[in-house]
Amino acid sequence: MTTAIPAVAPDVIHAPSQQTQWWRTAVIYQVYPRSFADSDGDGYGDIPGITSRLDHLVDLGVDALWLSPFYRSPQRDGGYDVTDYRAIDPLFGSLDDADTLITAAHARGLRVIVDLVPNHTSSDHAWFQAALAAPAGSPERDLYMFRDGRGDDGGQPPNNWDSVLGSSAWTRIMEADGKPGQWYLHLFDESQPDLNWKHPQVRAEMEDILRFWLRRGVDGFRVDVAHGLIKQDGLPDWGGRVEMVGGADGNVGGDDAPSVADGRQDGDDAPSGSEIGNLPSDTIPALPVLDIDAPAAHPNPMFDQEEVHDIYRAWRRVLDEFDPPGEQVTRAMVAEAWVEPESRLARYQRADEMQQAFNFGFLVTTWDAAAYRQVITESLAACDLVGAPATWVLSNHDVVRHPSRFGLPTPGARPNGIYAHDPQPDEALGLRRGRAATLFMLALPGSAYLYNGEELGLPEHTFLPDDVRQAPEFFRTGGAEAGRDGCRVPLVWEAERPGFGFSPTGVTWLPQPAAWACYAADRQRGVEGSTLEMYKSALRLRRQYGLGGGGLRWLSGYPIQVLHFEVFDASGTAVTVLANLGGESVALPDGYDVLLASGSLPDGGGLPADTTVWLRCGH
Repeated sequence: MTTAIPAVAPDVIHAPSQQTQWWRTAVIYQVYPRSFADSDGDGYGDIPGITSRLDHLVDLGVDALWLSPFYRSPQRDGGYDVTDYRAIDPLFGSLDDADTLITAAHARGLRVIVDLVPNHTSSDHAWFQAALAAPAGSPERDLYMFRDGRGDDGGQPPNNWDSVLGSSAWTRIMEADGKPGQWYLHLFDESQPDLNWKHPQVRAEMEDILRFWLRRGVDGFRVDVAHGLIKQDGLPDWGGRVEMVGGADGNVGGDDAPSVADGRQDGDDAPSGSEIGNLPSDTIPALPVLDIDAPAAHPNPMFDQEEVHDIYRAWRRVLDEFDPPGEQVTRAMVAEAWVEPESRLARYQRADEMQQAFNFGFLVTTWDAAAYRQVITESLAACDLVGAPATWVLSNHDVVRHPSRFGLPTPGARPNGIYAHDPQPDEALGLRRGRAATLFMLALPGSAYLYNGEELGLPEHTFLPDDVRQAPEFFRTGGAEAGRDGCRVPLVWEAERPGFGFSPTGVTWLPQPAAWACYAADRQRGVEGSTLEMYKSALRLRRQYGLGGGGLRWLSGYPIQVLHFEVFDASGTAVTVLANLGGESVALPDGYDVLLASGSLPDGGGLPADTTVWLRCGH
């Protein structure tokens, strides 16, 4: 189906929404449980700690929280290696604690989304342990991706696939007789064996897990590696590469629990930034013509197979069981799917599948206004094609925090972590750009995701000693990648308390830089111009003016490195957004009042470089 997106006027790329479901406009706050708040003093964040800090989220103004995995797990990959999907890991608390959190969040008007990890289990999972004990060809092994090896003695992996986390995607087991036997597939760490999603027992089990958590009151699920559940028949060799989120070459990556798979062939360039940043001055991107049935941009036998959509249609039916007949859909799913082009990503958000999919094209865009114009236009058009809301995100638990990315010598580059000996971000410049990016993101129609600590302006921790690192890619690559620990350092709540108030004992599972005292929440709360207060003001104004459900039109009249757009509701009430991503100050238009700015505005009324402003017509 090749479709041009309809618009209410030639200059409008997205019309105001007529839909009112909460997830269409929600601002959702990602809580990484290990790093949010520790209640018992062991140095690890936990569920009671999250409950104790819910009022911070209410004061911030978000609509929902998304909890990264809290399931029982050996924690070899930050909880994305699950042994029991119906139990809470003792590190984080208990099921009673989870019930208390859900009830407390709902009492405050906050919805709760939980992470679901369906592509793989932990190697400690009872199913996998039974598979190891059973012979080749047994029903137990058929629940995973076991295969005979190649070569006369079966000593070579079944194909040439590499893991997202580095090295081979296959591990050979020792059989019960003590001899080398079959191999099993793990697109991530060897402790995370991939499930066989063509097996009906796997599908039935995960649907039952959905019901388990829906009965406990959760409002939805973030689906990890949503594009990876089905592999191409025959598991053919593949000449491409799979890598972590944004490798050193700046290519688009993806996320497992924490990682992402890249489907390009060697030598392909990243699809954003420099390619689309060379538009002539004052160019407004045209609405694209999209083909929802177009093939994947970079076919990859590990990801985005057609049969995966049958799984999500079945899941959608499960979620619909929990909504009264005739009422609006209140439970929602969001896909973590690194899929190109945008029209193919839209397939995950069709009316009978998920409600949202993460917009990683926006996250990986470099500091370039033309690139942002292009990705925003294409994202809105693709989502409009299937009647879904766009999503916007700048940081999460898998990428270098966006203030630090924007402060690198190549602003917006995506290294797999940053070592002390690597080029260091300019902290002040990065924060200025990070605030500007956040402000234009929060004006965009659709749903926005925030990562815990970004409301404080936290940078990446780039001086972590190697002996405290825990991310598996650091070990699997022999230290070639610093990994994701730098974006997972515990939050800073009170500047003068041990551990900055994260833990009653001051113990933290990763060390916090002493210089982070200036970012502590109590140092920013109520302080005009602080990052925390900017976020709170932006979320209040976003709700007041209905920006999440608004229409969008690009405006002209400014240099290429200035984003200039208007978000308007059905009555025509509009907020104008100017984001100066260039190096020179530009004049503000006459006749407008400033609602909010990401930085100080000079008395002369100009808009400095690396600053965003929201305006309302003063007439």
